[in-house]
Parts: sequence; structure tokens; C-alpha cells
Amino acid sequence: MSTKPSAPLILPLDSAAGIAELGGKGASLARLAAAGLPVPRGFHITTEGYRRFVGEAGLRERIAAAASRAEAARPEALDEAARQIAELFAQHAMSAAAAAAIGEAYAALGEGDPPVAVRSSATAEDLPEMSVAGQHESYLNVRGEAMLVDAVKRCWASLWTARAIDYRSRRGIAPGEVDLAVVVQELVPADAAGVLFTADPLTGEAGRVHINAAWGLGEAIVGGQVTPDMIVVDSATGAIAEQIVADKAVMTACAAEGTCVLEVPAERRTAAVLSATEAAGLARMGAQIDDLYGRPMDVEWARAGGRFYVLQARPITGIRAPAAAIEEWGHRPMGDELWTSTNLGEAIPGVMTPCTDSLVKRFVSSMTIGEMVAGRRLYANIAGRFYMNLSLIATLTAMFGSKRRYADATEQIFGRLPEGMDIPLIPLSRFRVLREVMLKGIYNALRRRRNGKKLRAFLQAAPARCDELRARISAATEARGLLHLWQAELEPFFVEACRMLQAANQQDNPELADFRRELREKLGEADANTVMTGAHSEASALESLGPLLGLAALARGEIDRATYAERYGHRSPHEFEVSIRRPAEDPSWIDKQLEGLRGGQDPRALLDRQEAARAGAWERLRQLDPGGVDALRGKVDRWSAAARDREAARSEVVRVFWALRTFVLRAGALTEYGDDLFFLSIDEIALVLGGHSAPLARVATRRATYDRYRSLPTYPVLIRGPFDPFRWAADPHRRSDVFDGDGARAPISDAITGFPGAAGVVEGPVRVVAAVEDGDLLQAGEILVTTVTNVGWTPLFPRASAIVTDVGAPLSHAAIVARELGIPAVVGCGNAMMRLRTGDRVRVDGAQGTVTVLEARDSPIAST
Repeated sequence: MSTKPSAPLILPLDSAAGIAELGGKGASLARLAAAGLPVPRGFHITTEGYRRFVGEAGLRERIAAAASRAEAARPEALDEAARQIAELFAQHAMSAAAAAAIGEAYAALGEGDPPVAVRSSATAEDLPEMSVAGQHESYLNVRGEAMLVDAVKRCWASLWTARAIDYRSRRGIAPGEVDLAVVVQELVPADAAGVLFTADPLTGEAGRVHINAAWGLGEAIVGGQVTPDMIVVDSATGAIAEQIVADKAVMTACAAEGTCVLEVPAERRTAAVLSATEAAGLARMGAQIDDLYGRPMDVEWARAGGRFYVLQARPITGIRAPAAAIEEWGHRPMGDELWTSTNLGEAIPGVMTPCTDSLVKRFVSSMTIGEMVAGRRLYANIAGRFYMNLSLIATLTAMFGSKRRYADATEQIFGRLPEGMDIPLIPLSRFRVLREVMLKGIYNALRRRRNGKKLRAFLQAAPARCDELRARISAATEARGLLHLWQAELEPFFVEACRMLQAANQQDNPELADFRRELREKLGEADANTVMTGAHSEASALESLGPLLGLAALARGEIDRATYAERYGHRSPHEFEVSIRRPAEDPSWIDKQLEGLRGGQDPRALLDRQEAARAGAWERLRQLDPGGVDALRGKVDRWSAAARDREAARSEVVRVFWALRTFVLRAGALTEYGDDLFFLSIDEIALVLGGHSAPLARVATRRATYDRYRSLPTYPVLIRGPFDPFRWAADPHRRSDVFDGDGARAPISDAITGFPGAAGVVEGPVRVVAAVEDGDLLQAGEILVTTVTNVGWTPLFPRASAIVTDVGAPLSHAAIVARELGIPAVVGCGNAMMRLRTGDRVRVDGAQGTVTVLEARDSPIAST
């Protein structure tokens, strides 16, 4: 951008200038002030000030070069670029003329060095299509001209934080296309502050103003240090529709310089911050701001001396105005039943599109006795996510099986329940269940036995069959021909693959629980887990390890890129979601994988180390039980062979899901409806291929529903009773481990415990990774903490010193792979993502299944 020497450096707060001069935040505050809303007094330092500084110091080219080198780079490169640019700003003084102009405007605010807030305002900030909240710096309680000038320079430098550089790079904004203004305002000595949304921030629903409120300055809310009160006000009446008064343990207050965090006095912790009259007044102020902008707004407010002030207002991103119509997807649990997302949820970690949902139902139906038993659902789509009905499984087992065997088996597959929670049984007629289940059970058993004999041949032929079918689907030239291919070949192949996985799953199930219990009794949990490793072999690798071992082989030059893509290009973090492209469809996929492998431990070295540990465990068992060790080793060998078959069959099912994705893409191309077809069921897609367009009428509503559900946090692992995902997400006290409709059965635990996934004790810093797409943030030696892993996460494991997951059980992906590699792991914690933050230092004990916080990232809380 060209410099205009005549452009003003300082403008009044209610200036009519726009974003180019004032930045997004500054332009919004100017608009609010000009409209007469209660905005604290102040002034703008325009983008001209930033441009003059970098021009006079000769920094423009050096900044652009550093930022360009870091674009789309690894996190450490972004951090290094940000550090270099910050040093450039620190090394150069502001011109005397600019400092004098800022000092003069500051003096006009009052005598005696009044405290001010100094806020960054970038030209690509607080816009309807872009929110960069938290990427640029703000400084509170700044006093005196020297401190103000320093804060302004630091605001300018914050245009180039690592996060801001990365964000703009991903948005395609070049380094030279952004400037930064600064807003200087009187600091409101707030006794309370918070945020209000003029529409429901999750659903976009109008007519309900959502207010968060806490004691002190608003930084404790923004920084996530305190849970605020939550109030919903009916816009039409001003009455409080909902209110949750939180336990507000801390607050932000002014210190001698800057701010500090203080404990809230005991008598105010559980007291409501706002009265009903004040909440109604805030809602009316929000309505004025909504009318001013003509769209839903996110407003920061503060209260001082009984008066309310507007500190900032930005459009609410991520919702549509007006909100699009949505529909409720799937089953809403109503009775006293316990549902879990563990197990199959590994392969479907996100919200399912309608097409995927219909395919997953066919997949599960092919492997079980059906969706319904005695009028109760065995599995269901709950607000777009897949869940199994633990209550129904427990009820059927109690009727026909051993309770002890059931408890052990379900714990291995679905995980352990939180202390204080049990599985409610369903009152069902034994006669009705027998009538419905008996014939299906006998038929399934016979089918499993028959398919078990064909399993090895199927596994050998399936990859080539699937590749050939994908090629024919891609070559289809007309819709009815593609429909015939689905009906005659793809659908039968899909069902066959599912039933082969069913056969593979049942090879070891009857004796698995007894076998593992026997090992634990003789060896203890750690050694039992160790001897159960080694399911991989040179001749037949465990499929969960395949992508990692294949990647290491590729790095050593033992296989070529084409071979690696052919073997593992169908495995991904979203294996069953057909709307998401497979890794092999991404030309840069292999390079990203190889880059991620660097810096981690060598997979072969990890396997060798685990082999030595396994030999030691067997030797200890031989000393304890010399006569029984050979029999146990034989059982382990049979279990390992079954595990390899099970994982190989699952890999081929995933490969078929790639063929199903190819089919939907080709159907979209031939009908010219494109990716709209992902929002139809597989049967509706068949109708469209047959010339019927009626199903397409629901696509817009389903897209809106999909987007709304995806905007919510991941639902709890366990759900009991009536569950509304939007109300749950809006609750500041929500839990990610358990939702209980009664709210009293499972107490919240501060301890972080789970299953012993893999033995070993490690101390180190935490890296919380919410999605595998952010896996490049994990640094070598950090402890990976996440909700759930699947085969798409496997290449990250050698970089981690330990693994901690909220979802999982001894037979989950994280536990199996961590055991094979000898990486300490604790799985199925339920509350690790709630309790831990990136930077915390913890001790992970994989043998005991515990995670102990040694040092929290946050600084100690000052006492009043």
C-alpha cells in the first residue's frame, strides 16, 4: 500500500473514517460512538501511523520476507518468524513527531496519566466473513505517555503473531495487504463485565439475547479462566427465559501495571452478577446494536458505577442471518437408557452427512441382529453422531449370558463407566425378545461360521476387486448405467465386506474376556498388556500400524510412493464419512506424512524395544507358571492371528467406503447435482439416478442442519436421558464425558484416570489436539491429549512421549497402537480434554491408568 503523508495520524473516536484507516475494531467502535451508544472516550491511531513506522524504519520488506517464509510452514517456523518480526519492532524507536501526536491526544483524556485500554485493530478483523479475535494484542491499565507509546508499538508488532500469520496465509491474504490501527480508550474500572449475543450464537435463533457475566474486567471470560453466569433474555418481553449462576472462582482486576487475576470473595462467588432489571437493560442495548448493524452481533460490555459501557461489537460469525431452517436428525433419547459413542465412533468422529448415515446403518445392520429389538434401538444417529445403546446390550446379556463375562467384554470394547454411574436395564418381555432374536441369532451364527471359512480368500482378493470396481464407476457415462452398477455389484460387494468383518470380529470374542482376565490375574495389568502385543509380524502387519510402518519403509526407500498410496491411501481420520476425500485423492498427502514423521522416534526402534519388553514379561510368566506358559502362549498366538484378520477385514470395509464415495461423486457429476447428493440417503441417490428429483427438495435444509450440528462441540461420550445438543452446548457447566438427564448420578472428578492402555511412566508438557488436522502442532516429546484416535492418527504416535484420550477402551485404536509401539498410554479418561490445557506439565502412568498434573500452565492466582 502507498503511504500518504497528508493522511491523519490521530482521529477522534467517533470519526466517520472506515476500515482502511481505523481497522475493523476501530471502525466498529467509531460507528457505535457516532450512534450515541455508551462507548468509553478515546481516540484512534490510524493505519497511517503503522505505515509510517515500518516505512521510516525500513522494515516493510524484512517483515514481508519473514512472513512469506513462514506461510503454511510448521509451527516452529511460524513462531520463529513472529519472534524475528517482534525484535524488529523492539529495535526501532517511534519518531518524535508520532510520539508527540499520541501524547497530545492522550493528554486530552484528562490529567494525571489516566489509565487507558490500548487495543489493536487490523484491517482484516471483526468483519462479517472473518473473525480474528485473540490474534492481535490489547493492553489494559496503561498509564503515562511512555507506557502508551510502548503499548502502541507492541500492538503494531502483534499484527505478526504466529497465529495471525498462519490465519491470513490460510485465507489467502498476502503480507502486504493488511495494516493495523490502534484504539486508545479510557479504561472502564469495571466491577463486572461480559459478552452478549443478540441472537443464539449456536443456532442463530432470533428473539433470545444470550448474556455471559462475571466479576471484574472481561479478560477472565475471554481467557477462559472463569465460568461466567449465563442468562437468556426474551427480546420481546425483557424477561429472563433461562439463567445459570456459575461458581465464579476468579476475576481480572487492575494492578499497579497491567492486570492481575484475583480470587473472588467467597460471598460473591455464587452470587448473580446481574439483576433481572440489568439483564433486560443490556438486552435492550443489544437490540439497538443489532438494529444499527442489521445483523446478529457479539458485544463486549462492562459495568462501572451502575452504568453499562460498550467495549466492542463484531458480527457473529458461523451463523446465517436470518437463520436457515433446520430439522432434527436421528433419534432423540427420551427414556432411561445409556448410550455410548465409544468403539465405532472411532471411525466416525464427526457429524455424519445423510448419505454416510444411511451407509453406516447398512453396515451395522449387516453385522448385528438389526436396528430394533423389542421396540428399542440397538444403535442410533443422535443429532448427527453415531451411538450404541448400552442399556439394550446389557439387558440382552443379562437375559441370556453371564453378567461377569458381559462386564469384562463390554469394558474391553466400550470402556469403563464413571464412578457412581451404572447401566440402567430396560424392562423387556423375555418371550418377545426370544421370539425376535432367536432365529436371527441362529442365522447370524451360521452365516459367521460360513463366512469365516471364506475370510482369508476374501481378504486376498478384495483390494483388486475394489480398485477394479472404482475404475468402472469412474468410467460410467450415463446415470441409469451407474444405477445398475450399484444394484448389481457395488451394493452386494459392500454387504459382503461387512459380513466378512462380522465373521472376523467373532473369531475370538467367546473366550477373549476370560483369556485377558487370566493374564491379568497371573501377570498384572502391565505385563498382561505387554504380552498381548506383537500382533504385527513381518509377513502380516497389523493394519492399525500399517500406515506408519509403510511410511517408515517409504522414507528408507524400501517401497515407492505408488505402492504406499495403493496400500494405505484409503485409510484416514474420517474413514466412513463419504463426503470427505481419501488421502490418496490429495497430491500433497504423502509429503505431509513424511514431514510429520521427521522428529519422531523411529518406528522400528520402538517395535524392537517392545519386543524386548515382551520377552521379559514372558520370562517372568515362565518363572511363575512353568507348566502353563506354553498353553497361554498358544492362546496369545491365536488371539494375535484373529486380531490381524479383524483389522484386515476392517481395512477392506474402509476401502469399500472409498468405492461408495466414488459412486456418489460420479452420480453427482452425471446428474449435475454435484455434492448435493451427500445430503441424500443412498436410496434417495438411487431415485435421483433413476430420474426422480423430489428428494433434492430437502438438500438446503439438510445442509443447514449439518452445518449447525458441526458448529457444536463434540457431544459427551455417554448420554443418558433426554438430550438436546443445542441446550447442552449453551450450558457453561456442560461436561464432555457424560450427559445425565437427571444431573446427579455421575459426580465430576478432578482426578484424571482411565484404562491402562500401555505401560510406562512419562513426565512432560501436554499438547491438546482437538482434530487430527491440527496434528502438526504436536512437537516431539510432548504428551498427546485428544478425544479419540483412529488409524489416521497413527503417524503422529512416534512424535508423542505418551497418549491420553477421553474415549477408548483396551481394544480401542489408541490402546492397541500404543501397546504395540511401547508408548505409555491412558485411554477412556472421559475428562482429560476438560481438565488439561496445552502447556500443562503432567505425569502419565500407563500401567496404573493415571494422569497427574505436576504444573498447570496458568500462573498462580493472587490472593485478595
